[in-house]
Amino acid sequence: METVMLFSFTSPDIKVTIEAYFNDAGGLVVDGYDIGKSVEDYFGDSDYEYVLTVPQPEVAKLYTLFSLPLNERSALLRHLQSQFNTHHCYSDIKSFLEKNQVHYESFSWN
Repeated sequence: METVMLFSFTSPDIKVTIEAYFNDAGGLVVDGYDIGKSVEDYFGDSDYEYVLTVPQPEVAKLYTLFSLPLNERSALLRHLQSQFNTHHCYSDIKSFLEKNQVHYESFSWN
């Protein structure tokens, strides 16, 4: 399974990783994980996980929106990596999907 790192950050108080990949059903997954003292201070627990999934039928819209060849998963992952690579990439991707009416499901837990 090909995975790209969208964002990674480590400091004494927090470690953040946000990755993108395709699941077995062909859906696009953006998976984030924050851990550390800053997270514990904010949430009361030392880790925070969050994930969004674009179901396979909706993924086709992304190829069109980004002018990429249909079903070129590696190209889509690399494009996401080049366009959404900041500490707020998860929120930026959600906003992009909403603006372009691409259905997704999201979940977070801590």
